[in-house]
Formats: sequence, structure tokens, C-alpha cells
Amino acid sequence: MTFTEDLKQKVFDGEDVSKEEALKLYSEPLSELCSAADEIRRHCCGEGFDICTIINGKSGKCSEDCKFCAQSAHYHAEADEYPLMDTEEIVRQAKYNADRGVLRYSIVTSGKRLSDDELERMCGAIRAIRESVDIEVCVSFGLLNENQYRKLKAAGVHRVHNNLETSEKNFPNVCTTHTFADKIAAIQAAQRAGMNVCSGGIMGIGESIEDRIDMALTLRRLGIRSVPVNMLNPIQGTPYGKNDKLTNDEMRRIVAVYRFILPKASIRLAGGRGLMEDKGKSCFQSGANAAISGDMLTTAGYSIETDMALLADLGYKTELCNE
Repeated sequence: MTFTEDLKQKVFDGEDVSKEEALKLYSEPLSELCSAADEIRRHCCGEGFDICTIINGKSGKCSEDCKFCAQSAHYHAEADEYPLMDTEEIVRQAKYNADRGVLRYSIVTSGKRLSDDELERMCGAIRAIRESVDIEVCVSFGLLNENQYRKLKAAGVHRVHNNLETSEKNFPNVCTTHTFADKIAAIQAAQRAGMNVCSGGIMGIGESIEDRIDMALTLRRLGIRSVPVNMLNPIQGTPYGKNDKLTNDEMRRIVAVYRFILPKASIRLAGGRGLMEDKGKSCFQSGANAAISGDMLTTAGYSIETDMALLADLGYKTELCNE
């Protein structure tokens, strides 16, 4: 058997792939790698596909200096700026998404973290969604503490999103206003509060292959089962505005290797998918089994309807995975 086949069998036997094995796997022939990753996905996860949508609940003027982000106040990119969205609009958009078959709805806000007052307002909005709309609510509210996560859970939130973005080694090259340790602390605080955590990163920001694999291994150690894989959309006015876009094949290789490292996870194509020629179809045949649909914060996405049609064509069934 080839190295890829040997490693696939190791995953089937319930063993973890090592860093050294993952690094070697990364250079294996793409077609065989993607086919094996798709077999692992079917074996470990079945045909379920977890699709979610995002609403930008507060935009712009962010204090943090993440070099990929148009919403940072440190740069001069074009991005909408507005304070916390009102409850009526948040609930309206939740209903809009639920009516189109979306099962998971995430409220995302700019800034290092919400204030206590903002958090209380969001808890009210979340309770309003849970009372009137049949949809799961996720939030991405920054670096909160355990008590704040407990308030969100009591309001009806079941999953928290907090991306690592990259490896611990590479993180200082991406952001200096908070640390990788801050990210880990927030993720673990959410877990102590009884929340599921969605965490991944962004590809194409100058990271090495080793950085990509190190991030996946950190996610495995943290027990993360929902892993967004973003592809950088180079936005003019940000430090990464002139970075080269990754190719479809590079993204296929990344998600395939991630499937070997995180065989039971929902590997979620997220930001940047609209830049891919096939809108991610080939990645959904290479180990990815989840996606963010609709508008993607500061970059355009694609319609929920076209995504649903694509998933049906590929034989997936939309469902809540890794609850």
C-alpha cells in the first residue's frame, strides 16, 4: 500500500496521525490524498453536512490589529461601520435563514470583546430568537470570560466561535494586540461553561505548511469538532492586501490533510470560498463536510439556495453535526 493508504487505515483503526506523518502526507499525490480523505469523511461522519450562516452584528472600528481584517481600526480598508444591531433585525435575519433550511445561525461582532452592557443586549436578542425561530444560535463575541459564556448559554447559545487563526509560532506575525494564549484561554473558558466551540483559521497569510499542521494539532488537543478553514481574500488597505490567493488545489490539499488529523470534525469551508472557481465543490469531495453560506462578513458569499442545490447534487444531507 502507499503511504496515504497506510495512514488512512491507521485513522480507520482509531489512531492519531502524528505531526511527522502529517507533514509527509502533505506532499503525497493530490488525487489519492483527496480520495482517501473523502473515504475517511464518509467512514467517520457519514453524509451529514453542517451548513450555517453569519450575521455581522457589529461592524468596524475594531481595536485589534489582525492583518487580514478589513474591520481593524489600524488600517484603511473599506468596511461598514455600525454599532450593535437591534434585536428586531437580528431576529428577522434568523427567520430568513431558517425559512431557507439553514439549521445554524451565528452572530459575529467586531472588537476584542463585547462590553457587559452589549452582552446583556445580545442575550436578549438570543432569547428572542430561541422563542420564535427554529434555528440553533452560535456567537462570536471575542475574548470573553467563563461567567460571560455562562450567561450566553443560559440565553440559549449552544456554540461559541473563536478562531485560532494560525499556529502559536506564527500568531505574532498576524496579530499583536492579543496573544495565542488569550485565544486558548477564551476557548477553554467557553468549554468550562459547557459550550461547544468552533475554531479554525485562515490560510494564505504567509504561514508555512508546518504552521497549518501545528494549528490542526492544537485544535485536536483542544477537542474542537467544528473547524472553519478560511481562504484569505486579500483586501486592499490591509497588510495582506497584496498576498497571492491560494488555488483550488492548495485548498483541497489543506482540507484533505485536516481530515486525516481531525477525522470526526466538521471541517467547514468559510471565508474566501467565493473566490474558488467551483465555490468549494472539489473541497467537499476532499474531506470538507460543512460550510458557511450566505454573506461572509466583509466579503461576498453566494446564495443559500445555490449551496443547498450543490449539496443535494453531491449526496449530502443537511443536519446539525458534532452537537
